Amino acid sequence: MKKIYFIVTNNLVYDQRMNRICTSLQNNGYAVTLVGRNQPNNVPLNKKPFNQVRLNCWFSKGKFFYIEFNLRLFFYLLFKKMDAICAIDLDTIMPVLFISNLKKIPRIYDAHELFCEMKEVVTRPSIYKAWKFIERKTVPKFINGYTVCKPIADEFEKMYRVSYKIIRNISVLKNLPVINKKEKYILYQGAVNEGRSFETLIPAMKDVDVPLIICGDGNFMQQAKALVEKNNLGHKIIFKGMLLPDELINYTNNATIGITLFENNGLSNYYSLANRFFDYMHAAIPQVCVNYPAYAEINNQYKIASLINDVEPATISNALNNLLRNDVLYNELQSACIKAREVFNWQEEEKKLIQFYNQILH
Repeated sequence: MKKIYFIVTNNLVYDQRMNRICTSLQNNGYAVTLVGRNQPNNVPLNKKPFNQVRLNCWFSKGKFFYIEFNLRLFFYLLFKKMDAICAIDLDTIMPVLFISNLKKIPRIYDAHELFCEMKEVVTRPSIYKAWKFIERKTVPKFINGYTVCKPIADEFEKMYRVSYKIIRNISVLKNLPVINKKEKYILYQGAVNEGRSFETLIPAMKDVDVPLIICGDGNFMQQAKALVEKNNLGHKIIFKGMLLPDELINYTNNATIGITLFENNGLSNYYSLANRFFDYMHAAIPQVCVNYPAYAEINNQYKIASLINDVEPATISNALNNLLRNDVLYNELQSACIKAREVFNWQEEEKKLIQFYNQILH
């Protein structure tokens, strides 16, 4: 069996995209190892069909974490036998480049986003300069790669003349019935990070009569909680933190409306195609979503979302209230979700994934 190593910096337990990718490859004749890091208060790893490894680090964030993790990763990988290695996003790309050169094996870049165009990077000049330097030096050397949507693939081709495949991060198709829900609530699931419009979503909830449940964690969590307190919305906005996938699915399936919002302050947000967009679709939940290219393209085929042109509080609250009060529109979007998930699902994306790796390794 051909051995493939995948490298991430995040928590393996909650990374549903990588669990899908690694499981699909393992089930199709590859020996897969997913390498991440140990974090304080980590929950135990669930048993998977592929191998999982966590590296211990003294530092948990900032430049010292990246330096330490990259060094530990390099020496860990140096003594492992592998036939290919894949960097997940820019923060794992350097050791993958060095190891692939030393071992003379194929290297792959899995770009979930335009890393240098994320708000937390692009708005900090010194950090942006450092990551952009790494990107310019490494990405052109990764001729094999894939990303989540065409706009991001087009940017990589324009910047670095690399032609990346598109393998979207979509839920596994299951026969999910439409649930008769006992109570109404709005759901945000995913990273609670800068650039996700919490500054306007939270005050928008003043004018919406159902609660908002936030499932996730990230670099904007403390600011988000402070905004809830400032706006006296502690009774209406509930933070659930990080949930295991099975717990999260329960919240998703029972939600009334989903939220997919990004500020338009960097190409990474503007060209995004978030996991949650498909998770809501598969749960047959209409959503309020930003009118950015990748979302609009899908919504033009199947009207599953109420698209908004800005993320001002009034725009958000009006869109949410329209879905809550307009049963005809709500049912129309819900029916479209059920049709769309038959077309947009992991079973279809998996075919492209297997073909990609077969072409490289066989």
